Amino acid sequence: MGGVSPRRPLSVLLAACVLVGTVTGCENSVESGSMSLAPTRTATSSSSAPAPPPQKLVLAVDKPRQSPGVVVAGGADAPYNYAPSVLREGGRIRAWWCSQLGSAQPGGDDILYSEGPTLDAAFSAAAPVFSGSHSGFDAMHVCDPSVIHVGGTYYMYYTAASRDNHANGSAVGVATSPDGVVWTRANNGQPIIVPSNDVLRENTYGAGQQSAVHVDGWFYLMFTDTTGRGAQPNGAGQFVLRSRDPLFGKGVQALGDGGMAPVASTNRPRARSVVEAFSADWMWIDAVSAFAIAHETDAGTTVTFWDKDFTRHPFDPVLIPGVWREGPGLVRTAEGHAPIDPADPCGRVSLDVLRATAIGAAGAPTDIRHFGLDAVGLRGCATTAEVGALNGYTVPSPENTADVVVGDKVVRFERRSVAVKFSRGVLAERPAVVDSLPVAVRVPAGAQAVRAPDGEVGLVLDDKLWIVDSAEVAALNSSPVKDVTAGQWARYERGRFS
Repeated sequence: MGGVSPRRPLSVLLAACVLVGTVTGCENSVESGSMSLAPTRTATSSSSAPAPPPQKLVLAVDKPRQSPGVVVAGGADAPYNYAPSVLREGGRIRAWWCSQLGSAQPGGDDILYSEGPTLDAAFSAAAPVFSGSHSGFDAMHVCDPSVIHVGGTYYMYYTAASRDNHANGSAVGVATSPDGVVWTRANNGQPIIVPSNDVLRENTYGAGQQSAVHVDGWFYLMFTDTTGRGAQPNGAGQFVLRSRDPLFGKGVQALGDGGMAPVASTNRPRARSVVEAFSADWMWIDAVSAFAIAHETDAGTTVTFWDKDFTRHPFDPVLIPGVWREGPGLVRTAEGHAPIDPADPCGRVSLDVLRATAIGAAGAPTDIRHFGLDAVGLRGCATTAEVGALNGYTVPSPENTADVVVGDKVVRFERRSVAVKFSRGVLAERPAVVDSLPVAVRVPAGAQAVRAPDGEVGLVLDDKLWIVDSAEVAALNSSPVKDVTAGQWARYERGRFS
C-alpha cells in the first residue's frame, strides 16, 4: 500500500444498500404511469382543459454488450475503483474515477484518470490527477467525479470531505482544466453545494455523488443529499439544481414540486427527488429532449427517463443487466449528452455504462467493467428543439437533390455525391421536422471555386466563401477553380457547411 493505509472511501459511509448486490429499497419509487407531476389546475371549461400528455413509449432493446474483463483499474496499490465519469471525445474514451494511491498525498480518496480507444479493452495506466487539499472542506477525500467539457474548459464536479467519519460532512466542489488532466480548484476552493440539513437521518453521508450535464446554456447538477426533505428514510434520492454559472454562484434554480424555480442559495430545502437512488449518473438525449438517469436496481442498471421540465416519463425504464457493486458512469459526449447514433439518430440511443463489479480486499467496490445495449423506438426529432440530433446529416430534398442539416438550417446540394462530403451520415428518409428548416444556401453544380495561395479551396455561393476540404470536392461539383490573392481570399465573407 505504499506505506499508506487505505481509508474508508466516501461510498462506504452511505447506507448498506449501495454496496450489496440487491437494492430493492433503492429502486425508483415513481409509479410507471405517465401522469404529470406538475401542480394540477381545475379546468373551468372544456376549451381551457390542458391537452393530455403524450403516451409513454415502451422502448425495445438490442445489441447487448459487455467487456470481457476489467477495463479501468487503479493499479499499483489502489484498493478500490468506482464511480467513473466517462466521456467519448476525440476518438477516445476518457475516464475519471474514485480510488486511492499511496503515491498521492494526503492519504484519502483520490481521483484517477485513464483513457482507451474502445470500451472493451483495458485502458491506459491510471494516473492520479486530483487529491485532497490538506485543508478546508476537501482536505482528505475527493471522490465521485463528474466531468463535462464546455466552451474550451473542462469542469469536474467532485464530492469531498475533510476527514473520515464526518457526520453529514460531504459537500460538492468544482475544479477546472484546459485538458482534463491538470486541474485547478475553482470557487476559491470552497464548496458549491453543502447538505441542506432539512432532516437529520441515520445515514450521515451528506451531499455529493453529483452528476453534471450542460443543456441549452444551463449547467445541471443532480446529486445525493441524505439530509434533503425529499429523500427516503435511508437517505436515497436525487435532487436537481441548475445555473448558467458553472460555479453555481448566481442565478441558481432548484427542482421543486412546481418545476425549476429560483432559489437564494444551493442549500435551500430539497423538496423533490427525481429518482430513489444513490450514486446515479445522467445524460441528455437531444433527439427526444429528455434526460436519461442511470441508477442501480436489483438486476443491474436501470435507466429512468424524464422530459425536460420533469413533468412526465416519456419512456418506460430500460434495464442494462449484469453484476454491479456501485453506481454507474454513463458514456457521454463532452457536454454530458448521449452519443448520436450514426445510422439512426432519431430512433436509437446507445446506453453504455462503466461500473464496479466486485468488492475488493478493502471492502469497497472495484473491477470496473463495461455493460451496454441500444434502446430502440425513440420516435425522436419530432420538433425543432430536437433537430440538433440531425446536425451534419444528409437527407433527401423535396427537389430531388440532397440537403445537409446545418444547425437550424439546411444547405441544399444539387449533387448528392458532394453533399456526403460534408455530412456525418446519410439518411434514406427525410424526417418531417426538416421541412420546417429554411434553406441557408444552394450549391449548384458548376458553382465557382477559388483557391488561396496556400492551396485552400472554397466555393463562392451568394457572394460568400464556403470552405471545402480540397480541390477534389470542387471537381466532384464540376466547379472551375480560380486562383486568388491572399487579400482577395481574406475579403470574402464566410459561410459554413457544419
